[in-house]
Amino acid sequence: MTKLIGISGSLRKASFNKSLLNAALPLAPEGVTFTTGTIEGIPLYNADVEKEGVPDAVQVLKDQIAAADGVILFTPEYNNSMPGVFKNAIDWVSSSMTGAPNVFAGRAFAIAGTSPGPFGTLLSQNAWLSVLRTLGADLWSGKRLMLPKAGSLFDKDGQLVDADAQARLKAFVEAFADYVARKTA
Repeated sequence: MTKLIGISGSLRKASFNKSLLNAALPLAPEGVTFTTGTIEGIPLYNADVEKEGVPDAVQVLKDQIAAADGVILFTPEYNNSMPGVFKNAIDWVSSSMTGAPNVFAGRAFAIAGTSPGPFGTLLSQNAWLSVLRTLGADLWSGKRLMLPKAGSLFDKDGQLVDADAQARLKAFVEAFADYVARKTA
């Protein structure tokens, strides 16, 4: 059984990227479990705090990533880059001050996102590339999912209603799941 985890990089309750992640969950093919992780409750990184012990929210996310065969980051785009809260969470999870193993090394990662603008998180996704390479992640580049004009893709309840976006999301999830399954076979 292939295990995927999706993580939204937004704290906003009605986040387009949380909605995109939720729309992706049922699209996992047979033989694949797809769950969510969260950055909720992760404090600003502080090495002094870490010396006292890793915060529970960080440890939970780190354990979820370690248990997954593949990870999809659903990233918003803030000011032409990645969200600070998302980068902060990854900084916490990747810290090795406590001697914990690197949960990124060799693990398959993919990046997806949607935004109200016309480029659909292109710059945010580009910003993540160097971070994930630095952490030693196996960065899947089979497809990129950047959905522009998010306000027209979702209904008022956060349901993905655009047929083209649904088809693109399905193809993205299936292709990544296939890559991860072949890699871990």
